[in-house]
This record gives sequence, C-alpha cells and structure tokens, in this order.
Amino acid sequence: MTQTIESIAALAQRIRIMQAEQLQGQRLILALAGAPGAGKSTVAEQLCSLLNRSGEQSDRGAIVVPMDGFHLDNALLRERELMAVKGSPQTFDVDGFAALLHRLSEQDDADVYIPVFDRAADLSRNSARCVSARHSVIIVEGNYLLLPRPGWKSLAPLFHLSVMLDVPLQTLESRLIQRWVDHGLSPEAARERALSNDIPNARLVLEESTGAHLHFKSVR
Repeated sequence: MTQTIESIAALAQRIRIMQAEQLQGQRLILALAGAPGAGKSTVAEQLCSLLNRSGEQSDRGAIVVPMDGFHLDNALLRERELMAVKGSPQTFDVDGFAALLHRLSEQDDADVYIPVFDRAADLSRNSARCVSARHSVIIVEGNYLLLPRPGWKSLAPLFHLSVMLDVPLQTLESRLIQRWVDHGLSPEAARERALSNDIPNARLVLEESTGAHLHFKSVR
C-alpha cells in the first residue's frame, strides 16, 4: 500500500533513514514527480536545503536535477510543429535525460555537468549545474518521471525512492492560469493558454503516473 507523507521534514527523515540503513553510504536518487503547477521545484529546493542544513558537519550533500533541462530547443520545436504543445512528453529529450540519470547512478566520484532550464530566456542552458562527488542525494524533479510510456518508463528502475505530489486538478488549473497572468497575459488569454496545453498535461500526469512509493500532500 502506498504511503502518504505530509511534510518536507518527514520526507527528509525518510531519506536519512534510507541512507543509513539501506544504501550504506551509496548515492541515493529520489524522484519527485507531479503535474505542472504542483509545486515540484519549490518542494525540491526546500528538501534540498533541509538535507544540506542537516548535513552541515558532513562532506556529503544534496542537489536538485530538474527534468526541464531536457526541453527541446524552440527552434527544433518549431521545425517539428510542436511549439503549441511545448511541455508535453514528446517535447523533451527523454533518452538524453535517461542517459544522464544512468551516469549519475553509476558514477559518483567525478563531476557531472547538467543542463538547467532558464524560464526567463525560455531555453535550456547546458552545463549550468555541477553534480560532484560530494552529492550523496540526487533529487530529480519533473512531470513525467513516473509515466509508463516508451522512453519514460525506463526511468523508474533508476529511482531508489519515488514521491508523487498530490494536488487536486482544480487547484492545478487555478495555478496554471495564474502563471500565465503573471507572464503578462490577460485572464482570458491565460485561461485559453492553460486549457490548450498545460491542463491536458496535468491530467496526463494525474491519470497515468504509476509506481510512486510515497504520495506527498503539497500545500504550496
């Protein structure tokens, strides 16, 4: 039976127990999955910060590896007529993402440089973050980490612990519309933009994601 967890502190404690009892000092890879607007980035950064504070006397630490770094470039999306559905599963380099996760799971003694998505510039920046030997916890966050579709389903075996952020669809809709309002669109245009792509992607994540070890009640 899938367990539910309701605080970042409790999740951090679960990770520390796994490190001590199950992995015996090996690198732990955590999947933090959820629909667009679920608060994945916020939870991931808060969890990372908490783990790093609790390990102040240690040479080990946590780092966030975002799936969004593997967005296909806008020029390629335009060429493939996919700009209208940017953010959907087919607009990511899932094979490249899987290769990175394999590398992180197999190699923990050297620097690995990862891409990070720049939202202001609307593009991925290559080698924008460094995962080093000191990082014993990798927090992977993204929409489709638990999607049982070709390409995406290869990710699940790489995660020692998978967590699904549970947020009601109605709440997601409000957040996703507000996100576009914050980007300067009118309320009407923001609603149309969200309904055309973001909200269908959110439904996809909610309906198809499987295999989470824990469900997290996000309160962002």
